[in-house]
Amino acid sequence: MQQITKKASVLISILSIASISALGVSSEEIWRSYNARTPLFTEMRDNDGSFSEKPRWVSKLTFDGESALQQLQKENTGYKKLDRTVLLAIAAAKSSFLPEAFSEKRVGVNIGSSRGATALFEQYHNQYRLEGKVSAYASPTSTLGNISSWVGQELGIRGVEIEHSVTCSTAMHAMLNGIAWLEARMADVFLVGGSEAALTPFTFAQMDALKLYSRKSNAIACESMKFDKKRNSMVLGEGAAVAVLAKGQHAKAIGVIAGYGFASEKLEHGSSISENAACLQKSMKMALENAGMDTVDGIVMHAPGTVKGDMAELNAIDTVFNRKRPLLTSNKWLIGHTFGASGMMSVEMAVLMLQRNRWIENPFYNSIGQQKKLRSIMVNAVGFGGNAVSIIVSKP
Repeated sequence: MQQITKKASVLISILSIASISALGVSSEEIWRSYNARTPLFTEMRDNDGSFSEKPRWVSKLTFDGESALQQLQKENTGYKKLDRTVLLAIAAAKSSFLPEAFSEKRVGVNIGSSRGATALFEQYHNQYRLEGKVSAYASPTSTLGNISSWVGQELGIRGVEIEHSVTCSTAMHAMLNGIAWLEARMADVFLVGGSEAALTPFTFAQMDALKLYSRKSNAIACESMKFDKKRNSMVLGEGAAVAVLAKGQHAKAIGVIAGYGFASEKLEHGSSISENAACLQKSMKMALENAGMDTVDGIVMHAPGTVKGDMAELNAIDTVFNRKRPLLTSNKWLIGHTFGASGMMSVEMAVLMLQRNRWIENPFYNSIGQQKKLRSIMVNAVGFGGNAVSIIVSKP
């Protein structure tokens, strides 16, 4: 049973949240996709239209998602020069935009990305390698900071525009930044999130070098939370997710951030965390303490589908919760790993489950019929460098 041990030290309202991914573009469509519980992976084709020699499963935008990006470029022809990562962020931000929340407010933007303008960077680097020169658009369109700045331009926001990369926990660190600015009274409203469009040859080569990518021959390619698997099963996906945060309790809030935690740990390897995920232990404990809670009803795990990553997080959960596990789930078995956007995709999943009081099960993990009234859900994210973030989302 959830117990409150002290008054929470922070209360941040989530006024809206939106995403664009293989799940869909509207909250209703996204919720249907979650309830359908069918992996949203397709085989990646080579440039000539043929299939790769080995299956390369990915999750890509829906037809409506692609149409949304095309509409953006139709409305503003200058957008045709922007990276797909930026277009995804603009689309998600426009869907989360609330005119009444922005009117006469000090508004900030922090939308990060693990890889940034990956496709354009590879394109311009290849051009330089072949021709010894690049387009004048190369620098302004491939810098990491152009995601938040273009979102600010599209929405007419004149406040601070921040961007960063904290690898796979990028979007959750954006939430931390938003909380800090709101608590410091340096802003009234903050757009936070992450965007990723890294389905590119060089990115795949990096994942192959680390031996992380799934080589499954069937569409259930990412075995996120299958804790007895013997091989890594990471699958990459593209997408963006953005939330609008404001300090205090708001009547129209769709959720509240009751607590937050963050930590890092000493690295043994640049792409790994410790066997018991010390960084996640610290971030989860901090989030619980910050929220004044002993436990939560459920946890949306980071669980990237790797052997060590999934198991380390489970060990950390067992340590923090004294083996009294809350409900556990993930969404990467459905949409793969969206890198810098993944944390906010998980926050959106948590908000949707709280709104509908329905837990979306993971097929690789049996929650033993623990369905209960959902009041608070913790979301975990951790990235290369041992950077962990835990956010507790509660009902308003």
